[in-house]
Amino acid sequence: MSSPAVPEYPEKIDGAVLKIAGCVVLGVIMSILDITVVNVALPTFQKTFADGGQLLDYSTVAWTVTAYTLALATVIPLTGWAADRFGTKRLYILALFLFTAGSTLCAAATSIEMLIGFRVLQGLGGGMLMPLGMTILTHAAGPQRMGRLMAILGVPMLLGPILGPILGGWLIEHASWHWIFLINLPLGLIAMVYAFRALPSDEPHPSETFDFLGMLMMSPGLALFLYGISSIPGEGTFASAKVLIPMAVGAALIVAFVFHTFRPEHPLLDLRLFKNRNLTVSITTMFLFVAAFFGGLLLVPTYFQQVRGESVETSGFLVAAQGIGAMLTMPVAGALADKIPIGRFVPVGLLLITGGMFALSRVDESTSYWGYLIPVLFVMGLGMGSTMMPIMTSALKTLRGKEIARGSTLINIVQQIGSSVGVAVMSVILTNHLKDSSAVQAGQKLAQAQASGNPQAAQKDPVVIEALRSVGGSFEKLQQVAVHDAANAFAATFLVAAVLVAFTFVPAFFLPRKPLPQQQGGAEGEEEAAPVMMH
Repeated sequence: MSSPAVPEYPEKIDGAVLKIAGCVVLGVIMSILDITVVNVALPTFQKTFADGGQLLDYSTVAWTVTAYTLALATVIPLTGWAADRFGTKRLYILALFLFTAGSTLCAAATSIEMLIGFRVLQGLGGGMLMPLGMTILTHAAGPQRMGRLMAILGVPMLLGPILGPILGGWLIEHASWHWIFLINLPLGLIAMVYAFRALPSDEPHPSETFDFLGMLMMSPGLALFLYGISSIPGEGTFASAKVLIPMAVGAALIVAFVFHTFRPEHPLLDLRLFKNRNLTVSITTMFLFVAAFFGGLLLVPTYFQQVRGESVETSGFLVAAQGIGAMLTMPVAGALADKIPIGRFVPVGLLLITGGMFALSRVDESTSYWGYLIPVLFVMGLGMGSTMMPIMTSALKTLRGKEIARGSTLINIVQQIGSSVGVAVMSVILTNHLKDSSAVQAGQKLAQAQASGNPQAAQKDPVVIEALRSVGGSFEKLQQVAVHDAANAFAATFLVAAVLVAFTFVPAFFLPRKPLPQQQGGAEGEEEAAPVMMH
């Protein structure tokens, strides 16, 4: 391409790139919000789709979450090739359409099986939104502004866990469960029109052949592996056929894919990108960080609800302290990532998160909100804002041209696997700690009996009888012991999360501490070779 056609990028974030960023953020926030909003609705689904008055098993309704996650994992590997083949703008609008159509169909579901099926369609669209959004922003920003633009993309990643429980709880309480899906219809239509008008047209590259063999190995392999992992909390152990068989088959397919991917000229997932040392170190750091942090993050609202007895909405407001902290440091970290190597400041963010996790390992059933928990969550938010998006920025900064779409796909797959592993590990650790307490087990049985309208049934259960005997027959004392033991279980699990976050310092030590070529002003046309896709 001749040099006059090469785009020039201003130093500051201008209106043109903010318009593109707004379009991307709107799409991504829909996708991420949907995950946490549905989590809140699971008890409602148990009652709504009850079979003959019998509540559905939690493991059954949890498939509404699992199906979405598996669809995400299946479609993400295809995104890089599809972006080259059809163009990012067309594919982004298609992804928005699939997500919006899936949401509308979910709202019309009349059985749990229909809802699970429509969640798959929703996930096929949602899975493409994040990697495509990263690709579009990377092309629009240019290397010199990527840190600040990626900080903007971090907003929905923060708002999802904070606003999801609040929004979901409010809609279910004041409207109906249908609205957690129907709300995506106007948002999706607005996002599609916005994308059509705001996103620059790009040239598709139909010359690349599609790696069908790679797809037959990678997508089912990833879906099976994540299915096995997502089955761990329900089974309560790794040593279960439902866990081990799909994980083993999935891992075998992924290993076969790794060997295959170096043969075709245009593989489904370009593992040759790992030759880039900066990308490899950044992705390794991100995997460990996401597994530890997101696994621990899941525990916080659960602690507020199960130990402190808070509602879904209230726990969402309490967790907001973390989001506020992240919003303060994220723009600063984004600007720093454009000026200095991330290896100089990301370890500071990791230190704040590690300290916060260790602080959470000291919680009990009466820990002060304003005197302890909220300040700790705020400090962890400061660390989150200065860590996650700079790591992603560093991973993408040295990629060029078509590598950007492939790199975005790679990052999103690693992030998906990391968060799934982290959530599964933390859930199993917490569940096993809770099972060690007879008081907690008895309390759960009494609560289930109360919810089913037959509280007397649980009082004949041997576990309840034994637990009551150990506390002198007092139901009030049993509840106190159960809450105390549950708080200890959360504290022990937070300690494991803190140790795992601490391990992230090992790869973080190898993050770039010297300016990258772009940060030195770009040499020999390196910068010019980058975003030729959109102009």
